[in-house]
Amino acid sequence: MNFDFSEEQKMLRQTVKSFTDKEILPFINEWDREGEFDPAIIGKLAKLGLMGVCIPEEYGGSGMDYNSLAIVCEELEYGDTTFRTAVSVHTGLNSMTLLQWGTEEQKRKYLVPQAKGEKIGAFGLTEPAAGSDVASMQATAVKEGDYYILNGQKTWISLCDTADNFLVFAYTGEKSERHKGISAFIVERTWEGFSSKAIKGKHGIRSGNTGKLFFENVKVPKENLLGEEGEGFKIAMAALDNGRFTVAAGAVGQIAACLDASVKYCHERETFGKKIGRHQLVQQMIAKMEASLQMSRLLVYRAGELKNQGKRNTRETSLAKWQACDFANQAADDAVQIHGAYGYSDEYPVERYLRNSRAPVIYEGTREIHTIMQAEYVLGYREDRELNKTLPAWDGNGQ
Repeated sequence: MNFDFSEEQKMLRQTVKSFTDKEILPFINEWDREGEFDPAIIGKLAKLGLMGVCIPEEYGGSGMDYNSLAIVCEELEYGDTTFRTAVSVHTGLNSMTLLQWGTEEQKRKYLVPQAKGEKIGAFGLTEPAAGSDVASMQATAVKEGDYYILNGQKTWISLCDTADNFLVFAYTGEKSERHKGISAFIVERTWEGFSSKAIKGKHGIRSGNTGKLFFENVKVPKENLLGEEGEGFKIAMAALDNGRFTVAAGAVGQIAACLDASVKYCHERETFGKKIGRHQLVQQMIAKMEASLQMSRLLVYRAGELKNQGKRNTRETSLAKWQACDFANQAADDAVQIHGAYGYSDEYPVERYLRNSRAPVIYEGTREIHTIMQAEYVLGYREDRELNKTLPAWDGNGQ
């Protein structure tokens, strides 16, 4: 593997960093306190081509490689988790899934405007009683003539009130079929019977738009079935490979933010007659952050390189997501400890980092799910098979 960044990637990193410094960091404390989501930021990201950074140019994207997507997510989360989450959901979970599984007609109708940032995409899998156990979902889609009649609800959906299009999963077969009875659909916000409601009072990512989706006899045209009937579980898991990759990359950015904030404070604060950075137990926390940052980056870019080659990467992406998110949570906790009482106040950003770091340990596969996955790979109980539709490899020329 070549770990050197291309000139294009270096420019991309600087572009996103400058954007974060100007458009997010000066306002994020206020947004976080008020629980406000600013959708105008998404429009500004779109103007920079960052809402379709790894989507081929022929479908309206920037045509960059998958590690360029990681760079975007890392730098956005350095500022705050909110807008990395928006890119994760819109690009990772939705648009890349359309690229992999969509028909040409679906790509032209939905992927192109999403890659350009003209429309926003989201992802509807989790339900009140169905999280890690996807097959426990209750949503149904019954075929009637040229339509599927969709009923049910989803929860903890990012961009619930902001997105235009949603990938929604529901049973088209008998629920006794479990995973084999689930199908995937492209659903538009404007259709009759669709509604959404934001969730308030979250522990972290307070400035993010997260909530519930409701479907009451929503008529979904049969041409909006993604893949074939019964392929929904495969499609959802393939989507999570992409979403988890972006979450892991974001966690790298959060570790870096925790480290930088802590180093800065170490040089400012004095106790017992010396800078706190001179205390060995503080140095231990700093050293752990640095080690976790470097390890997480390697895991993320390894998974990204497999994506660039068009290879299945479920195992590698799962490991990157699990470890990077755990490392980020620990880094944020240590950062608060280094800041002492001030770490408990929003006068410093580390308390927000700690709150924000908790959710990624749960969503896109809990810590426990990834632990089991990695053990089963090693023990030989789990083996990845090639999907009948793969994410296209990056050819170095806009894909």
